[in-house]
Amino acid sequence: MMPELLLQSQPLPHRSSLPAVGVAAAYFAVCAVIAIWAARRTRTRDDFFVAGRGIGLWTMTLAAMAATLSGFIFIGGPGLLYATGIGALFIALSASLTTPLSAWLLAGRMRALRDVRGAMTVPDAVGARYRSPVAQGVCAAAILVATVGYIATNLLALGLVLAAIFPLSLPAGIWIGATVVLAYSATGGILAGVYTDVFQGTIKAVASVLVFIAILRSGHGLGGISHIILAHEAGFIGPWGHLTPLAALSLFFLFGVGTLGQPHVISKYYMLKDPSQLRWYPLLMTLVLIVTLLLFFGIGLGVKAAVLSGDMAPLANPDDATPAFLLQRTSPWLAAIVFSGIAAAIMGTVNAFLNVGAAAVTHDLPVAFGRRVSNELGVGRIATVGLALLAVLLALQSGAAVAFLGIFGWGLFASTLVPSLAIGLNWSGATRAGAIASMVVGLVVTLVFESLGRLKVYSFPAGVSASGLALVLSLLTFFVVSWLTRDHAAQQLDDDIRSVMEA
Repeated sequence: MMPELLLQSQPLPHRSSLPAVGVAAAYFAVCAVIAIWAARRTRTRDDFFVAGRGIGLWTMTLAAMAATLSGFIFIGGPGLLYATGIGALFIALSASLTTPLSAWLLAGRMRALRDVRGAMTVPDAVGARYRSPVAQGVCAAAILVATVGYIATNLLALGLVLAAIFPLSLPAGIWIGATVVLAYSATGGILAGVYTDVFQGTIKAVASVLVFIAILRSGHGLGGISHIILAHEAGFIGPWGHLTPLAALSLFFLFGVGTLGQPHVISKYYMLKDPSQLRWYPLLMTLVLIVTLLLFFGIGLGVKAAVLSGDMAPLANPDDATPAFLLQRTSPWLAAIVFSGIAAAIMGTVNAFLNVGAAAVTHDLPVAFGRRVSNELGVGRIATVGLALLAVLLALQSGAAVAFLGIFGWGLFASTLVPSLAIGLNWSGATRAGAIASMVVGLVVTLVFESLGRLKVYSFPAGVSASGLALVLSLLTFFVVSWLTRDHAAQQLDDDIRSVMEA
């Protein structure tokens, strides 16, 4: 019950109607306009991979929020809260830790690495920190493996959403969704993705507020909702909900710390034009998260109260919480906006991962092998198309293998990047051997235990996950190996990198 909850793999109720089709078509039209605009402004590799290094703080904040929450805010989150109670909010509460930590540990240092080393990818930062093309290559390889799986799971989810809005089969939904995302990803790169994220992040925020108001009206306010739940299922709104304390705290740890290693989010620090604005980032990010998470909190609580009071039928699948409320309790236009918001969120995430994966293929792996690509912009566009096609083929399998790849990807991002990057950029005692060993341990542990769990050979105690175990073991490996090789720490840290870390 950890990163699995981020994945949408079950069909949504069909919502083909004039408002749904009209709003979705309008959204795709806006994407097309953004793609044309961004394609005309994308002339260099920096434009393609880091948005020309010239976006403002509000733009970066909305793009980071959109990449962080993805479709989880609309489907997985409300379903989790409906099924497990208030304890599910420990995922959202982790943002109170992650946002300040990310700003403190990563934002300024990664932005400074852009200036002193011209860094534009997360593996660039790892390679520069440890003066090691090997470390950069290992990081890029791990990111690439995880990225392909994550793109496939999101394309599957996108296909399910489009099949719910339009009269399409699932394979057709996957192909059409991938084509739309690819149209602006391959032409405008992350520049198109960032401004599409701003658009879809705004949709998220507006939809969350409107849905939350609808929930309050239908349930006679939070007081009425709480009264119903207390009368029928008081444990639901207890401090842990129906989770064990270990499970709730594990959610807080895994998402609070593990989110520091998500490359599609932290790479956006390179894009900020004015680093002095970073002091406002935690406040702005917290505000937009609070607004957007209203839907997560409201639907989970409101639908539970409606089911307990007999106003709604019990849900066959917790993930039906959002669709059921929209279809039964809101206007067709609001439902259309939210369904389009789900598609928008997923498409923004796919774009971000395509860009991260293309950078690994075009830039990081060639650097690791000492063979730089002369035309990174052109090759980056080709790599984007290739990754999208590979992910589509995986998504068309639409089975356990696809879900496994997505779960494996999230855990691998965390165990690979949190020790080597988030801690490594703040601790001069970290060593090249410690970084490489932690990445290898994270890769192996995640793969082995996720595979054992998927094959039902071994299952962890309640509240423990393979991703959490991989992150803990990767952190321990990082510290132990760095301590054992501490005599080499000073000579592996260049003066300009030390200045970045001490600033």
